[in-house]
Amino acid sequence: MRFEGKIAAVSGGASGIGRATVMALGKAGAKVFFGDIDKAKGADVEMEAKEQGFDATYVPLDITDDASIAKFAATATAGGRFDILVNAAGWDRIEPFVDNTPDFWNRVVAINFMGPVKLTRAFLQIMIEARAGKIVNVASDAGRVGSTGETIYAGAKGGVIAFTKSLAREMARYQINVNCICPGPTDTPLFRAQPERMQEALARAIPFRRIGKPDEVADGILFFASSRSDFCTGQVLSVSGGLTMVD
Repeated sequence: MRFEGKIAAVSGGASGIGRATVMALGKAGAKVFFGDIDKAKGADVEMEAKEQGFDATYVPLDITDDASIAKFAATATAGGRFDILVNAAGWDRIEPFVDNTPDFWNRVVAINFMGPVKLTRAFLQIMIEARAGKIVNVASDAGRVGSTGETIYAGAKGGVIAFTKSLAREMARYQINVNCICPGPTDTPLFRAQPERMQEALARAIPFRRIGKPDEVADGILFFASSRSDFCTGQVLSVSGGLTMVD
């Protein structure tokens, strides 16, 4: 898959799945703008990409802040055209639902659901005018089948799946593809922050007996971002080593 001449934007691009997506798109020839709240890591990824000859530009982004979203979108579309949006930013903390606070609920929903909604809206008009574009949302298998200790997160990611399908129906008339990737347990900083016994238990539960790699999730994202998925929209792809096998 090649992306020469394509302009892409990736949220959460400084680490984990977002970082892997930035690097993969850059290697494949896209001009990438990536946002993240972590400025130090963002600068490191930009430097690494440019050392390897990729065109990747870091733009500070807080997807819970409307002004930050507007600035990020304005920077990425300043050239007057735009092709690919990847909503990869996310956050969670595993704990029982009865221990959650309202502030925790609000943060999880703001980052994992309203963040993609607001960022998508910021980029949508330029794609509608071009009658072309690819939107790839990163949800989670937690949003498909639930996950103990992640009840609000699962609800937010389930919302991303429904948002993907509904937006795909609305955008089909403009030839804009909207699809969704659902990772299972993946080797990201968020996953490594969990207790080791939990990491081991999750690995054992996966039929392949290992957790996923960010690059493997990025491969699915690139498929939906490429011309190979031109006749796919409103679809949900699980990248979980077979952990969830549902219709």
